[in-house]
Amino acid sequence: MRIRSLGVIDDAVVELSPGFTAVTGETGAGKTMVVTSLGLLLGGRADPALVRIGAKAAVVEGRITVPEGTAAVVRAQEAGAELDDGALLISRTVSAEGRSRAHLGGRSVPVGMLTELADELVAVHGQTDQQGLLKLSRQRGALDRYAGDAVAVPLTKYQAAYRRLRAVSAELDTIVTRARERAQEADLLRFGLDEIAAVEPRAGEDVELSAEAERLGHAEALASAASAAHAALAGNPEDPEGVDATTLVGGANRALDAVRSHDPALSALADRIGEIGILLSDVAGELAGYADDLDADPLRLAAVEERRAALTQLTRKYGESIDEVLAWAEQGSARLLELDGDDDRVGELTAERDGLRGELGVLAQALTDSRTEAASRFAEAVTQELASLAMPHARVSFDIRRTDDPDGVELDGRTVAYGPSGVDEVELLLAPHPGAPPRPIAKGASGGELSRVMLAVEVVFAGTDPVPTYLFDEVDAGVGGKAAVEIGRRLAKLARSAQVVVVTHLPQVAAFADRQLLVEKTNDGTVTRSGVTVLEGEDRVRELSRMLAGQEDSETARAHAEELLATARADA
Repeated sequence: MRIRSLGVIDDAVVELSPGFTAVTGETGAGKTMVVTSLGLLLGGRADPALVRIGAKAAVVEGRITVPEGTAAVVRAQEAGAELDDGALLISRTVSAEGRSRAHLGGRSVPVGMLTELADELVAVHGQTDQQGLLKLSRQRGALDRYAGDAVAVPLTKYQAAYRRLRAVSAELDTIVTRARERAQEADLLRFGLDEIAAVEPRAGEDVELSAEAERLGHAEALASAASAAHAALAGNPEDPEGVDATTLVGGANRALDAVRSHDPALSALADRIGEIGILLSDVAGELAGYADDLDADPLRLAAVEERRAALTQLTRKYGESIDEVLAWAEQGSARLLELDGDDDRVGELTAERDGLRGELGVLAQALTDSRTEAASRFAEAVTQELASLAMPHARVSFDIRRTDDPDGVELDGRTVAYGPSGVDEVELLLAPHPGAPPRPIAKGASGGELSRVMLAVEVVFAGTDPVPTYLFDEVDAGVGGKAAVEIGRRLAKLARSAQVVVVTHLPQVAAFADRQLLVEKTNDGTVTRSGVTVLEGEDRVRELSRMLAGQEDSETARAHAEELLATARADA
């Protein structure tokens, strides 16, 4: 991330490594600005008070590496964002007047788009900002992944039955609620089909009759033209002195026939003239036959026009041509069979729906049983983790409950609501001390305790939750000594399967980090580009010494710091 003009930060770059990154520094140095900056990139509220005094706007830019095909990438690309070498570029600008702008993959987007992506990219756990597993839907999803095949197998079967039930119910609802519309549609189809059947049109008949009507309407002109053409080709018996084409061509052929043997070229021409003569005779014969066969019967013309009028009535209603009318009739017949079978279909669908509801009930119960067993194992594992995180009396449990719904499925004598994931509402509960009633984790723990609870939960869920990055702020509030070491150890464990970023003031936690970042102010009270540094070797020992004893050069603190680093390396 690059952070400019945000709080005490003037211009700084924060490079977060894979694995575990610890952010440390003096109180007030600007460590929490790292959390704030990430919050802005994830669509958090834009507070103009965050803009550095004298600056026009605060800007946070982030580069997040995301695998191709993940939900976050797909959603971002749908919004027009483009990946930059496998990474999403996100920026957020907050003006001193309070205006806010967001950009994703080079495109301007609503801030709400960043909020949508946040759930898929980063889980934030801090005193003032909690995301991820505090959402009930994610708690159920994480529990299902934790349970493995014990839930996955019945869930797959349940979801298949659920989808089929939705489809059946939708079709049944359509038939029942639109019964009047469907009856009217059936009547209209029946009328149209009867009208077409009464006319009995043939495919292409309208085209044939149009051609015949054109011919009959101009019969006299056609006959006269054919006779004149025949006379020009073959001669007119009433004019024996007249010259015709057949006679002329015959004369030409006879003129060449006497000398054609003397020159092959002339012989070829004579052959072609002979072919012309034959063709003229054929055409003349067909013209004579055409003129003789031409029917100028006005009664036939009237019959043709009457038939065309009947066909036109059909094409006005059911298609541009008789072929389209016949296609409409075929489709209408199939639709009418479907509509006439509504009563039978309603009975079939009702029976199938009731059967599917019964099947869903059985599968939902199997899901509940598997979730209950997995929840018991999970609660025990988290409770053990909390004992090592300075919460020895805390107890975690799951509330797996159902909601009554008269339109739901039958289960244990109740009709309960159901959805694509079953009938269970799953909520994680915490009893922080003996005698305390279990309450939702967001309400059952203080800010610092909540971060530790979420750490314990994430460690147990490690590898099952798809969120690739976790940010913990104040996870070490109110703890120290051995408990702090255990927090560091568990953060390191979580970092084996995800990226973990922790803002901490405890050296026992920072020592377990794969990378430690130091945030320092300059003499004028700002954090510049050089104010966020990666600590290695001697510099890291010095910073851990300062965190331990407030003195960078204390030999005792240095020895302790080196011991902490050695312990962390041994656990790696």
